Amino acid sequence: MRRVTGPTDRVVVVGAGLGGLACALHLAAAGRQVTVVEREPVPGGRAGRLSLDGYEFDTGPTVLTMPELIAEPLAAVGEKLIDWLELLPLDPAYRAYYPDGSTLDVLTDTVRMAAEISRVCGPREADGYLQFVDFARKLWQLERNNFIDRNLDTPIDLLNLNLVKLLGMGGFRRLQPKINQYFRDPRTQRIFSFQAMYAGLAPHDALAIYAVIAYLDSVAGVYFPRGGMHAVPKALAGAAEKHGVQFRYETTVARVETTGGRATGVITDSGERIAADVVVLNPDLPIAYRDLLPSSARRRKLRYSPSCVVLHIGSDRAYSKIAHHNIHFGASWKGTFDEVIRQGLLMSDPSLLVTNPSHSDPGVAPPGRQTYYVLAPTPNLEAAPFDWHGGLGRRYADEVLGVLETRGYIGFRDGVQVEQIITPDDWAAQGMAAGTPFASSHTFAQTGPFRPGNLHPSLPNVVFTGSGTQPGVGVPMVLISGKLAASRITGSASGIGPLAGVRHE
Repeated sequence: MRRVTGPTDRVVVVGAGLGGLACALHLAAAGRQVTVVEREPVPGGRAGRLSLDGYEFDTGPTVLTMPELIAEPLAAVGEKLIDWLELLPLDPAYRAYYPDGSTLDVLTDTVRMAAEISRVCGPREADGYLQFVDFARKLWQLERNNFIDRNLDTPIDLLNLNLVKLLGMGGFRRLQPKINQYFRDPRTQRIFSFQAMYAGLAPHDALAIYAVIAYLDSVAGVYFPRGGMHAVPKALAGAAEKHGVQFRYETTVARVETTGGRATGVITDSGERIAADVVVLNPDLPIAYRDLLPSSARRRKLRYSPSCVVLHIGSDRAYSKIAHHNIHFGASWKGTFDEVIRQGLLMSDPSLLVTNPSHSDPGVAPPGRQTYYVLAPTPNLEAAPFDWHGGLGRRYADEVLGVLETRGYIGFRDGVQVEQIITPDDWAAQGMAAGTPFASSHTFAQTGPFRPGNLHPSLPNVVFTGSGTQPGVGVPMVLISGKLAASRITGSASGIGPLAGVRHE
C-alpha cells in the first residue's frame, strides 16, 4: 500500500463531512495532532441541517444503513455508539407504491419479508427473494472484506482468489439481468434494483456487484438517528473534540500551500496560514483539485451521476398510510432512467422518494406538524445545463407536488407551511461537481482501483476522502473512505475494526 511520506504528526483535515470526521477520529486514535477546518458553523458537510420556523430538515442523505460503520471510528478512540447516538430501526425500511395500486413493505426480517412478498407477488417470488438474500449477503461479505475495505493502488491489487469467486458469482454481469434471475415480478425487480441510481447508473447498465446496495438497504437494516441524520456528524465531531481534535468552524480554506512538491499547510480566505505535515481534503474531489490545489495537478475527465431536486416541506398534513421512507414508482422503468441519464431530460413519469422523518421522530417538527423530504432524480448539469434559478425550479416543484397529489397525498399543496427547493444549481453552488450530490458515477472505469485515488499523484502528503474517491458513494462508503484515508497517513492496514456499542432500539 502506498502511503504518505515524510512527517505526519500534524494533520489538517479540510471539511467536516462524514469522511473527514471518520478520518479525524482514526488519526486521533493513532496519536496525530488533528485540526479540522470547516466553512460552515456546524459539522456534517452534505449531511447538514436546515432549520425553518421550528421544522428541522436533513439536507443530505436520509437513509442510514450499517451503523457498525459509525461505531468503528468511535471505537478507535474508545467510545461506544450507544453513548453518542440513539438509532431507531425502521419497520418497514421502505414502503413501495406501484402504478397498479399495490404496495409492498420492505422488511429487513427475511422471514417476514418472504411472507410479505408471497402475499403481494406469490410464493414463487418469495422463494426467489430468499435465494437473492443468500446471494447478496455472500456478495457483501466478499466485497467488503476484499475490495471495499482496502486501499487499492492498481488493478493488480484485485488479482486474487476472491476476484475469481466474484466472477463466479456473476458480479461482473449487469445488475438488472442478475436481479431478474431471482425475481419475475416487475414490482420485486424494481425494489431490489432501483438502488443502482445511488451508484449513478441505470440497473440495466450497473454491474451486479452493486446488488450489495440493495442488500444494505433491504436486508441489513435501515435506521433513523433520533434528532435526524445530522445527529451522526454531530456525534462524530463531539467524540473527536473530546479526544483532542481541534475544530475551526466558519473558516474557509482558500488553497493548499505547497513548497518543493509537498503541501506545507492551508491558507484561509482571511489569509491565515495553518501549518500541516499532511493535508486531508474532504470537499468534492474534482472541486478540491480545481479550487484548492495547484493548477498543474493532474485531473481526469469524469462521468457524473444524475442529480436531483429535493423539496424540504413543513406541513400540517399527516398521512396515516405512509411509512418513514416511501418510494412511488411511475409506470415507466427503463424509460425513466434513459430520460434522466442518457437523454438529459426530466422524468415524464416520475418515480419519487418521500421521506417523512417526523413519522419516527416527532421532535423534528412543531407539535402536530410534519416534515417531508421529497427527492426527484434529475439530470446533472453536464448532461442538461438547465437554468434552474430562472423559474424552472419552482415549476418543477409544482409538477412534483401535483404528481404526489394524484398518488394519494390529498391536499398536500394546501398543507405546506414552509418550503425550500434544492436544485442542481444549488448543489453546484455548495461545491459539488456537475451539480450532483452523488459524485462521479460507478462505471467500471470509475470503480475500485479505477476510481480517483485517495492519495494525490504528485503531492505525496495530500490525501482525499469522501464520495468522490475510493470506495465510493453513500454513507457506508464515505465512512470507510475516512478510515482508508487515515491508513494512508498512519501506514496501518485497513480492516474491519471492533463493531461495538450498536444500539437497536
